[in-house]
Amino acid sequence: MCERGPRTRPQDDGVSLLADALGGVGAGAGRIGMLMGPGTALRMPLHDYLRLRDALPQADVVDATGLIRSLRMIKSEREIAKMEHICALASVAFEAVPELAVAGQPLSQAFHAFEVTLLRTSADDVPYLAGGAGPGGYPDVISPPDGRALPDGDVLVLDTGAVHDGYFCDLDRNVAIGRVQDEPRFAYDTLRRATDAGLRAANPGATCDDLFRAMRAVIAADGYEVDAFGRTGHGLGMQLTEWPSIRRGDATMLSPGMVLTLEPGLTLGPGRCMVHEEDIVIRDDGAHLLSRRAPPSLPVAG
Repeated sequence: MCERGPRTRPQDDGVSLLADALGGVGAGAGRIGMLMGPGTALRMPLHDYLRLRDALPQADVVDATGLIRSLRMIKSEREIAKMEHICALASVAFEAVPELAVAGQPLSQAFHAFEVTLLRTSADDVPYLAGGAGPGGYPDVISPPDGRALPDGDVLVLDTGAVHDGYFCDLDRNVAIGRVQDEPRFAYDTLRRATDAGLRAANPGATCDDLFRAMRAVIAADGYEVDAFGRTGHGLGMQLTEWPSIRRGDATMLSPGMVLTLEPGLTLGPGRCMVHEEDIVIRDDGAHLLSRRAPPSLPVAG
């Protein structure tokens, strides 16, 4: 019979153990770095943290967000290989979507079929799956599915963050249900060319602002609104969204080993948008795709 202690200790749920461990490596009277910036979380009850501080009165707790960000922005070859693997699995699953989604099918069923397909490709987990659907475009790409039926002429987008050995991909793909209308077909072509512009601009020494401007220029030249989206990509790794953001004014310089998403988006009209997302790694000679490139024209399902 397995013997173990209680699952929780309300009076001291590991606080004294953590204080002893920190004191044992000299941190009790030294500097302790913590993630305190945007996109971080304490991951322990606040009153436990205050008790820990009381137990280490001489410790100097400082914000290590900038240091950790700079270290995590550059991936090792082993990390890149894990991300390339999950990107490949997700790409295969996305290629099956035109066979999974049909007119009249509940949106939730299309989501479920895609998630099952992705897991069957040997993805470890699918902690993030969102998207949307609508006539000639969709209202957003971050909503959970509902039970409404997919009518002929809708555009469906699926956006997934799947995981292999602790590392994420972040991809989305568009599919027309039943037939392709001209407006989303033209928008799809614009987004694909905007992504190409981002790929060409993603060279070592370029900035995130350079990538934003390159993609925005293509979208604006075709007459679409782009500013509503704020950014056109971000860092990727052990979190679905990492630093930096590909946005206007971001002076973060690209370096070999950085893994990023390129995610241009545009507005088609009130309540209708489209986005496109690929994953890339920066190399000495420029950007290399980790994901398998989306089809050259908007796929049709059903």
